Amino acid sequence: MNCLIVKTHPLSDSLSASLAQQAIDLLQSVGHDVDVEDLYTNRFDASLTENERRSYYAGPYCGKQVAPQIERLLQAEAIVLVFPTWWFGFPAILKGWFDRVWAPGVAYEHADEYGRIKPRLTKLRHMLAITSLGSPWWVDRLVLRQPVRRVLKTAIVGTCAPQCSFDILSLYKSEQLTPAQVKRFGERMERVLRRWQV
Repeated sequence: MNCLIVKTHPLSDSLSASLAQQAIDLLQSVGHDVDVEDLYTNRFDASLTENERRSYYAGPYCGKQVAPQIERLLQAEAIVLVFPTWWFGFPAILKGWFDRVWAPGVAYEHADEYGRIKPRLTKLRHMLAITSLGSPWWVDRLVLRQPVRRVLKTAIVGTCAPQCSFDILSLYKSEQLTPAQVKRFGERMERVLRRWQV
């Protein structure tokens, strides 16, 4: 499959960067084609422009400035998002990628009279989100009810690619992990990715 890896961390030696590289290596080793979107290295501008926003409802979408990112999204049959969860949400640069790239005419079509939008990402078969959090699991799951998971599964993937399988792996208390814990998490990630068939 055509797999898109979206890396989202400003530090090249971060845990996120290491996990992203592990995913890249595994997917390539089993025969997938891998394209990497490194948002920080590529200095992706997270800010939706005036023209982009105006064209959201007065299309076609004015996505010239993000045309390469749009093309990579449209070609993807599988996506791996690798990012830290900050303040129980996406890093701003990743949120901007969704705002600017998963746009009307690209990821979905507006319905008449502002009704339910129509999905366009019909090629997308799988998405895996890999995220690290400083908090313990119970804060994310029991107190906040997994906001990142809910937004990705329901609002983004469920709306733009309802046929797409979705999974999220969350690595909790990430500042206090032992090498053995990181290794076990990496093995979990690899088991999920190996289920994706060529």
